[in-house]
Amino acid sequence: MCAERLGSIPRVRTADESGDPAPRRRPGELASHVLNTLVEAGRPLSPGEVLELLDPSGALSYSAVVTTLTRLHEKKAVTRQRIGRAYHYTALTDPPALVAWRMSKLLESETDHTSILTRFVSGLDKQDEETLRRLLGES
Repeated sequence: MCAERLGSIPRVRTADESGDPAPRRRPGELASHVLNTLVEAGRPLSPGEVLELLDPSGALSYSAVVTTLTRLHEKKAVTRQRIGRAYHYTALTDPPALVAWRMSKLLESETDHTSILTRFVSGLDKQDEETLRRLLGES
């Protein structure tokens, strides 16, 4: 399989050797891992192939992968085509674009954009603030 070729894909967190469950994922973390897997593969993958590449140990459920792929498809981050009985998915975007989309959607859901953006910028570290200033200067 292509698992060797995809060595840079971060594996999902699973139970440790003591059997304790892995810590809860951050929002969007699984979607990011799934999207990275599709980008790295460079070809359409079925949910089963995505699952095998993300979590060979079997701790991640098939339904979690299918749900994540369906949501990514609804967000237009992936395309899908039916091959046999299963859909195969291809990435249309990368994880940073997906995070930017989420940020835009969150901002759109509120009315006081000025306050939100002010607080967002005030929470940035110096390097990110300089990057944002440079990007705004270029536009």
